[in-house]
Amino acid sequence: MSDDTQLPQHRLSRRPSAGPAARLVAKPVALNTFRENVVILARHGTAFRSERLAGLRTVEIRANGCSLLASPMICDDPSLVAADEVGLPEPMFHRLGVPAGTLVEVSPARPPRTLDLVRAKVAGETLSAAEYLEVARDLADHRWSNMEVAAFLIACASFMTAEETLSLTRAMIAVGSRLSWQRDIVVDKHCIGGIPGNRTSLLVVPIVAAHGLWIPKISSRAITSPAGTADTMEVLARVDLDETEMRHVVQTCGGCVVWGGRVNLSPADDVLISVEPHMHRTGDLGPVFLSRTVTVLSAAQVLADAIGPHADTLVIGPDAESEPWARAVAALLDAEQLTFTKVRHGDQDVTLQVSEPDRIRGRRAVIIDDICSSGTTLINATRLLHKHGAATVEVAVVHALCTAETGVRLRAAGALRMLSTDACLHPTNAAAVAPLLASALRDEITA
Repeated sequence: MSDDTQLPQHRLSRRPSAGPAARLVAKPVALNTFRENVVILARHGTAFRSERLAGLRTVEIRANGCSLLASPMICDDPSLVAADEVGLPEPMFHRLGVPAGTLVEVSPARPPRTLDLVRAKVAGETLSAAEYLEVARDLADHRWSNMEVAAFLIACASFMTAEETLSLTRAMIAVGSRLSWQRDIVVDKHCIGGIPGNRTSLLVVPIVAAHGLWIPKISSRAITSPAGTADTMEVLARVDLDETEMRHVVQTCGGCVVWGGRVNLSPADDVLISVEPHMHRTGDLGPVFLSRTVTVLSAAQVLADAIGPHADTLVIGPDAESEPWARAVAALLDAEQLTFTKVRHGDQDVTLQVSEPDRIRGRRAVIIDDICSSGTTLINATRLLHKHGAATVEVAVVHALCTAETGVRLRAAGALRMLSTDACLHPTNAAAVAPLLASALRDEITA
């Protein structure tokens, strides 16, 4: 690094030396740990004494000039991992890039120096372009845990200058690969993303390609919806194409829809996106983030405070999936709760059924849901409540991903108001989640 891009030394502390390295035989293990780096070590192996293993949170694996950090899991079955072996689940084996049977070095890991930059960002400091480049490199090399990535994201969401945003974007580009198509015109398509049911890329790409333009479309997997564009395309064709395969498809067909993670254009971005969980169909994140203690925060209290108490409140869950949120808010408001049954005939064609309509008449009804995107379910719930005699209807959601038009349609259906948390910036924001995130982050840092 040149003198003009040296990192400020007051923010990068000297790291303790790692312990002695053990040489172990790499053994692939048929486990998918998703994006998390995990290794499996024998409890009574040659690398570490059993009492030392219990205190290890991270180990460093080195082979052929590649160095990766990983969370160790302890194995008591010698048929799975022998004393002189290190088990490498599929993602780790792929990233390390060595043949089975290769001798690799395993040692207690030095904490990445860039974690000092995470602490600086949490404290509200501004990072330089050189520092963001170091951050992007460690992200791309999977040297941070999911909790450390989450801390960085929360800190950036709280405060980030325009110059920092530009620096992080440039850094993310710099650590990835670049594609050159050697044509005068190559087109792309972008949209806001994160809207369930929005699959315009699958329509636009073939239309553009049919008109003779090259459109090598790279898409993400799920962020806030049950299936992202790449996930949906994978129902029809493979999306985990490498650069050579992607070029062949574009040269043959004029376009493609592939997952960006395999092409490695922005590996740091892929890590940042992967850490945002959506609990719509996953009740427990533990199996997703293996070997990590996972904290799941609830917005029920801040929503209940924003809604406010009322003697005759009936909290409504518009479908079975929203029932946990509705029950939690109802308990905090000391109110009754009722869940509708939803029948979905299509993305915009939803019918609701209510089993106890007599409980609705004359009541203040408050609909609770985790996300408002198209608003179809909430609008139908509002109409159904008025049909059965509700005195007033209000809507409260955790994540408001809807347009202003959805708000107009909700009011036209009879909703008195809609409120949301500020987890997503929206005009309906009425409940702050920053104190929840800050408290959890403080507990994790001081633990």
